[in-house]
Amino acid sequence: MLSVKAPQRELIEKTRAILRKYSLNTVCEESLCPNMGECFFKKTATFLILGKVCTRACKYCHVATGKPQPPDPSEPVRLYHAIRELGLRHVVITSVDRDDLPDYGAGHFRRCVEFLKSKDESLKVEVLTPDFRGSEKSLEQVVLSHPDVLSHNIETVERVFSKVRPQGDYRRSLSVLSYYSESGVAPVKSGLMLGLGEDWEEIIKTMEDLRKAGVSMLVIGQYLQPSRTHYPVRRFYGEEEFSKLKAIAITMGFERVLSEPLARSSYHAEDML
Repeated sequence: MLSVKAPQRELIEKTRAILRKYSLNTVCEESLCPNMGECFFKKTATFLILGKVCTRACKYCHVATGKPQPPDPSEPVRLYHAIRELGLRHVVITSVDRDDLPDYGAGHFRRCVEFLKSKDESLKVEVLTPDFRGSEKSLEQVVLSHPDVLSHNIETVERVFSKVRPQGDYRRSLSVLSYYSESGVAPVKSGLMLGLGEDWEEIIKTMEDLRKAGVSMLVIGQYLQPSRTHYPVRRFYGEEEFSKLKAIAITMGFERVLSEPLARSSYHAEDML
């Protein structure tokens, strides 16, 4: 059984208060991340821009699906003030899918990153983006903002992909990662969840695909079902299996690997960089 240490409530509430003060969303809360207490205790968070309503409905994800509000032009400024007040030196910015927008939200990513960098050149900014429907114009917007890490999660193996991400595409996600890698702007990172029905050979094949796409930073974690209505956990992997996958990943050439049951794509992000 997986468990996490209960953090100090007072410190968590202080972090939450700052986020509420600036009306910011975090994927930590929206996705019910098991590491939320630890990260909030350390005054870190993965910021969820472009609202908290997604235009897609991935079967493993707890983020709400529906019709989102238009992007808020004040969000980059509010992000900066919250980051400064929290005393962060490394931030992760992600978003819901915004298939309703002409650029799928890429321009807003660029505005956020460029504003933060203009205010503090020493701040490390990592972006975890959607696939932007594979639009190279949108991907270019993110690349031009010059983040310190470019990230997009593959999430699962090719055979299972369409079952849990019906509006996504495995090969499209690989093409996004390849585009980021070929830009040469920053290290490229991806995340893989286990327990969705994949077999061992498929995990290895996915890792090989990620390396071919130019991914140098890999996070592997256990899928946990957010509610009874979400996709069920098909299998729980043991610590030894995660350790074995880390060793295999390193032999494949991944430069940074985090492989453990509660690992998530933004977990210990600063340490990985």
